[in-house]
Amino acid sequence: MPSSEWSSFIGELEGLTPLRQDTLASVARPGQDAASLEARRAAAEAEQSAAPACLSLENVTLLKPDDLVSYKKDGVQEGVFRKLRLGKYPCEARLDLHNHTVAQARAALLGFIRDCLRLELRSVVVVHGKGERSRPQALLKSYVSGWLPQLPEVLACHSTQRAHGGSGSLYVLLRKSERAKQETRERHQSRLG
Repeated sequence: MPSSEWSSFIGELEGLTPLRQDTLASVARPGQDAASLEARRAAAEAEQSAAPACLSLENVTLLKPDDLVSYKKDGVQEGVFRKLRLGKYPCEARLDLHNHTVAQARAALLGFIRDCLRLELRSVVVVHGKGERSRPQALLKSYVSGWLPQLPEVLACHSTQRAHGGSGSLYVLLRKSERAKQETRERHQSRLG
């Protein structure tokens, strides 16, 4: 801010009296009683404990730092998978898992996928790192690569092109929302009709 603007701003503040109270009075809001808060907390904890049950922190098939990861669910068209593999879809969101423990990475990945679905994002990148310095090597990469195929929302994933992180990150293709599926059907119907 230039000094003339700052001086003008300070001049505007002259003569103002500071507020004596620095906290807001608590106002009861409907639906915010202790019982409803406890019920919502219990529901959220139940959802969180149920959702990641498939993503084990136990057994994992260890990959090497430079291994390429490739996964495609049945029904995903080859052309769509090729486009994903080549990095032709725009990256709509990115999750960087560097410096995460395995448990932190699992929680972050689940939250990220949930947020992407809520926002109706389809093509995202998950950065897990190569894990060349971790012991054992590529531990986080191995877990993330094993978890993604377990999630029903993930249609495909593949190691990124070198410019996007190479074997240290993954392109991930997420399923369409029901609204997006309906829009596609309507668009195809208008072409045919």
